Amino acid sequence: MTDLSGKTCFITAAAQGIGAASAKAFAKAGAKVIATDINAEKLKELEGIENVSTRLLNVLSDEAVTIAAREIGQVDILFNCAGIVHNGSILESNEGDLDLAYDLNVKAMVRTIRAFLPGMLERGDGAIINMSSVASSMKGVPNRFAYTTTKAAVLGMTKSVAADYVAKGIRCNAICPGTVDSPSLQDRLKATGDYEKARTDFIARQPIGRIGTPEEIADLAVYLAGATYTTGQAYAIDGGWTC
Repeated sequence: MTDLSGKTCFITAAAQGIGAASAKAFAKAGAKVIATDINAEKLKELEGIENVSTRLLNVLSDEAVTIAAREIGQVDILFNCAGIVHNGSILESNEGDLDLAYDLNVKAMVRTIRAFLPGMLERGDGAIINMSSVASSMKGVPNRFAYTTTKAAVLGMTKSVAADYVAKGIRCNAICPGTVDSPSLQDRLKATGDYEKARTDFIARQPIGRIGTPEEIADLAVYLAGATYTTGQAYAIDGGWTC
């Protein structure tokens, strides 16, 4: 098991789903976890867990991210988990959808990396983990234009940061999940109007025969936080979808 004792980990979108599972997994590995989210009620569910503290944070705000970084100080691990999934093809996606997808899926990560990277460079060590998706430059997925476009940008950003700082002790990698049983997925299944059929269809396209769990993604995040000989990589964790 990865031992992250003595490390400080900052996580965005930590109130539920993969973010919440990751906060618990990092804490179990011994890290001091700062779990952030815009959802105050859901964040309360993490309160009382050993090694976990919570903080309200809107990652769409440059000012809020800057203030958080200044008040928290140096961190060893940055896990950018915040994101949004839009449905629709290029002809069905409007400018507002694309702007929000870029802001939350890409620029939010730029904000947090800019805020915490200087401290990592000062110390000569740091792990940055960005949440991407197999629906990116890895694989085209129908009706996910804004999502796929922006998650591909996350992979480019990850490789760029990794290349710029590989000789300075910084490791930057991306996690690329397939279909994961998260609140976001549940909302999308319900929105179809036929939840059971939609869930059956999602499972049917999984070569491994089931949907992934947030805890499985969290385990990979913890591993990458402690993996000192890997950077600039996109790790697919998708039940064989991209085999």
